[in-house]
Amino acid sequence: MGKPTGFMEYERELPADRSPLERVKDWQEFHEHFAKAKLQQQGARCMDCGIPFCHTGQLISGMASGCPINNLIPEWNDLVYRGLWKEALHRLHKTNNFPEFTGRVCPAPCEGSCVLGLNELPVTIKTIECAIIDNGFAQGWVTPEPPEKRTGKKVAVVGSGPAGLACAAQLNRAGHWVTVYERADRSGGLLMYGIPNMKLDKSIVQRRLDVMAEEGVKFVTNTAVGVDISAAKLKQEFDAVVLCSGATKPRDLPIPGRELKAIHFAMEFLHANTKSLLDSEHRNGHYISAKDKHVIVIGGGDTGTDCVGTAMRHGCKTLTQLEILPRPPDTRQPDNPWPEWPKVYNLDYGQEEAKARFGADPRIYLTTGDKFVGDENGHVKELHIYDVEWTRDEKGGFIPKRVPGTDRVLPADLVLLAMGFLGPEDTVLAQLGVERDPRSNAKAEYGQFSTNVPGIFAAGDCRRGQSLVVWAINEGRGAARECDRYLMGSTDLP
Repeated sequence: MGKPTGFMEYERELPADRSPLERVKDWQEFHEHFAKAKLQQQGARCMDCGIPFCHTGQLISGMASGCPINNLIPEWNDLVYRGLWKEALHRLHKTNNFPEFTGRVCPAPCEGSCVLGLNELPVTIKTIECAIIDNGFAQGWVTPEPPEKRTGKKVAVVGSGPAGLACAAQLNRAGHWVTVYERADRSGGLLMYGIPNMKLDKSIVQRRLDVMAEEGVKFVTNTAVGVDISAAKLKQEFDAVVLCSGATKPRDLPIPGRELKAIHFAMEFLHANTKSLLDSEHRNGHYISAKDKHVIVIGGGDTGTDCVGTAMRHGCKTLTQLEILPRPPDTRQPDNPWPEWPKVYNLDYGQEEAKARFGADPRIYLTTGDKFVGDENGHVKELHIYDVEWTRDEKGGFIPKRVPGTDRVLPADLVLLAMGFLGPEDTVLAQLGVERDPRSNAKAEYGQFSTNVPGIFAAGDCRRGQSLVVWAINEGRGAARECDRYLMGSTDLP
């Protein structure tokens, strides 16, 4: 490393976020930016650690440890420290097609397994990654790079989320003609409509889509495969098909009163909000507004946080977030050792904003809903809840058990269900005759990505279930490699 003692000389620093009460007034990204001198100093903290766990990308205890796309983190940290920004960009792009996405929305399992994190705060890997690519675009270093030769082979990619985009970029790089199908009116999948603008500005997404289009990737929007175009026709017209359609079946909450008005799945709320924002800056009113409403978000993951942040920007009257799991501890516990992902309490951006306005973290842990109650117009007005404790059943599995005497009532004008996803939708898989695994995902072995149907591959959430953006990119790249091998007999793709 350029400065072997940097980790002893410099403290971990992050760029300040905009004030919570200020940023809820708009839809702009809430992160500020560091000066290059600060970033070089943070890059100097990367140790000469011998065995860098940050880019291992292993699953430990069911969670990512290190970077799933195996970013060459120590290398580009060192290059940033030495001021070699263009070289850092080349190293970053070697493993990551879209660092501008991961640098904004990835939870950074790389930092959770940073060797420095054993006894100090870890290196600010995610911040440096984002700075490298943003600087690359600002300097004009990121330009379209169409392949020198075309193979004549045609590949259809179904879905334009991170897995589909990564797959398309790699297959195009190999010289194939790639067409990406997206049922929404804009490409980008969850990057465009699932993640709110203040977390990932849509101009950032569109900027990369434009580069890919100039490189030769064809994007077809407003086209649902299996509905607007049959999956069989796709199989007939293309030499191979890669399914990257995501895991979009939401988990429901089938309790009494579920049929009442103003109870929505999170993605209905988030998708409509971003579309209206992009179409008209919300002037058309084609979105589910939380303004002046008692809002309840059920579910404590990233999607729930995004619902919280969105409702705060609408100007909700109150906000409560229910989480059936216990509150995480403030520090790592003995059963959660490094380099596992640290399961510790975190105040994410949405909860930080709610706390700034309402005075407390909006999350209520170990709590679930009992029933919804509506008014005379069939509109939800209350959610009855109770506390739970986790106990083991006769098979040794954990189940939530009702705690007597904890029943209470919350006012509710708008309820958002953000409890995760159950798997891919059936249409395309059924039409193609693709086998499913026990969790209803497309059955395709990791590393091979080929389904039981010759020439049909699957990657991302539709294969592995709901997961991180970096796993989607990992799988998209892997599926492209195996698809290229299928088409050409061998492959040079990583």
